[in-house]
Amino acid sequence: MGTSERPVYRDETRSAETRVTDLLDRMTVAELAGQAVGTWAGHFVDHQTVDDVERMVRSHGLGAVATFGWNGASDVLLEDVIETVNRLQRTAIEESRLGIPLLFSVDAVHGHAYVENATVFPNGLGAAATWDPALVERSASMTGSEMRATGAVHNYAPVADVARDPRWGRTFETFGESPFLVSEMTAAAVRGYQSGSARGGPVAATAKHFPAYGGSIAAEDAAPADISRDSLQNVYLAPFRRAIAEGVEAIMPAYSSVEGHPPHGSRWILQDLLREQLGFDGAVVSDWGGVDHLHKDHFTTSDARDSVVRTRRAGMDVESTGGADHADRLVALVEAGVLDVETLRASAERVLRWKVEYGLFEDPFVEAWHADQIVGHADHHAHAREMATQSLTCLENDGILPVAPTADVLVTGPNADDPVAQLGGWSVTDPDHTDAVTVRAAFESSHEGSVEFVPGASVTDRVDVDAAARAAADADVAVVVLGEDWYIHEFGMEVITGRATGEFPTRTHLELPEAQRALLEAVAATDTPTVAVVVGGRPLILDREADLADALLWAYYPGSDGGPAIRAALTGETSPGGRLPITIPRSLGQIPITADRLARPRPIGDDEHYPDYDPLYTLGDGQTYTTFETESVGVSPETVGPRGTITVEATVHNVGTRRGSELIRVEGSDRASDRVTPVRELVGFDRVTLGPGESETVSIDVPIARLARYDAEGHREVAPGEYVLAVGDHQRRVTVERQYH
Repeated sequence: MGTSERPVYRDETRSAETRVTDLLDRMTVAELAGQAVGTWAGHFVDHQTVDDVERMVRSHGLGAVATFGWNGASDVLLEDVIETVNRLQRTAIEESRLGIPLLFSVDAVHGHAYVENATVFPNGLGAAATWDPALVERSASMTGSEMRATGAVHNYAPVADVARDPRWGRTFETFGESPFLVSEMTAAAVRGYQSGSARGGPVAATAKHFPAYGGSIAAEDAAPADISRDSLQNVYLAPFRRAIAEGVEAIMPAYSSVEGHPPHGSRWILQDLLREQLGFDGAVVSDWGGVDHLHKDHFTTSDARDSVVRTRRAGMDVESTGGADHADRLVALVEAGVLDVETLRASAERVLRWKVEYGLFEDPFVEAWHADQIVGHADHHAHAREMATQSLTCLENDGILPVAPTADVLVTGPNADDPVAQLGGWSVTDPDHTDAVTVRAAFESSHEGSVEFVPGASVTDRVDVDAAARAAADADVAVVVLGEDWYIHEFGMEVITGRATGEFPTRTHLELPEAQRALLEAVAATDTPTVAVVVGGRPLILDREADLADALLWAYYPGSDGGPAIRAALTGETSPGGRLPITIPRSLGQIPITADRLARPRPIGDDEHYPDYDPLYTLGDGQTYTTFETESVGVSPETVGPRGTITVEATVHNVGTRRGSELIRVEGSDRASDRVTPVRELVGFDRVTLGPGESETVSIDVPIARLARYDAEGHREVAPGEYVLAVGDHQRRVTVERQYH
């Protein structure tokens, strides 16, 4: 350190602002540059070892590193993670002039899932199927605890993208198609990550991918988002507005271009839209490779130097994978007068503020015994099982569910005994690195009746379909676990999945492969009651499966505790609690299809147009083992000002014979605006759990602002006039009064 006097920036009794300012005033251009750049250990564009990272930390003072917690990372085993974190922190602190600790960044989008035996929660779409922000918030808090126990303080999550086309390979990461539902879940995740818990502490959350990654042409990953300003403002920006309102620490730009602007290098997107219009004052962190894409793929810059200039002037703070080369370019550009040193200082300030506020100057190291206690904690697994239970969405049930606890069961199908597929993407890819319990294992360990397992088929190939059919004939019930397996981005990576590009799962086919359908057909043909369980990341075309099976359950990617959750739901120990967060189409030709479709005319008559919304299953669909009736709906007041709130009261009655949970959705229709608006869009929801014969009146507050529309410049307006609020078939009209100034 060069002095025995304790510097102000190391005095934890001083304010964060004072400490950071003191540190910045001491830093050289090279040290500022280092804090604004990260690197990785593992295989990304090429291979880098921990030794390589250590050399860059020592020589360039890099501020952020990712040696674990992502696909291709150097470390997966917990003991390796801890050893590397402590080694690199010692290097950063003991072998640098100012002793600035490192920021470790990870992809922990549904649990700290790239670390050995960590708790893995349902992936985004499954989490949204719970329609319970409190569950999502708690899982994010637990994820933060497991991260902190391993030394990670920065999470590349939550995913705030809105999924409008199920062909998109990243649909499973999202919270679905509804801007309101996605916003609520995104806000809950931000609160959870950044609030901390008794077992760890907060981590910095990153809302991604700004501004409209889910709007790509033909659902091709990273393709241009060719969308209107109306869609941008009212669909895709909604979750980011909520994340920013919750104080999210970071925003990650999207790979895809919007109106010809690649976000990483767009001042319009990162300054005018993000900072000035939305009011974001945190850090902008690049997606991996996003800077180089400007000159390599978008062709909006000439070379790497030009890309660095463009992104820094646009407002990017941290180049997540730039390494020593990027740091050198920053120094050279500042020294040449091309970049203002104050731009670099502002970026370094945001990173250093995290390091101060998250306690890294005081406690940068981690203990193996502590990490071993926290990662995969029993309480976390219990919550993961509860989330999985509440996400399971029963789409069909011809009366065969729940299965008797003593029934003889056949378990078959490609996802019945594949723990990696059960986790889904953004998780470990080696089954030895997870303690996930599969459907097969759950039945074999806990079911009272006999259990026989026959693979039947892989995801794409027949294995022993005839044997599965013979076993089904001797069983009381057959559980056929179908669907997709592990993938990320555009259904890769081939080195992990073993599938060539274009094989299922893919954008061009949403039907299950012939091998899986043949298995279901053969089992169903035995007349043994058949349950089809679909494990997968996005809506598939399930019309045939719905006809063949006696019951159809969508499990999404249910996580490490999905197997026990599925078994318990099928046997009636619990009841499937999920409701669809996204539309399931009847055919590929219906896509794109969403519940909040815009109003439209029918020029040659209603009978001459196909229905504009006729999916196989709609947003909010899902059955339980009892029956609910909404007996009455009221609104109060019926007339309100543009800043007011309407309370919707719905009386719900359980008229069935079992305890169960019901989702109450409030949808709004705008009859006042001079612009075309959705026929119905989600504006509020709640859940109620009732025993047989019980009823309850649920009150849901709907601020009129939720019925507002944003114009192209981001100005919000609630037009005076008539609106309709609906719960199911119950509709109530409300009037928004004109505001006079």
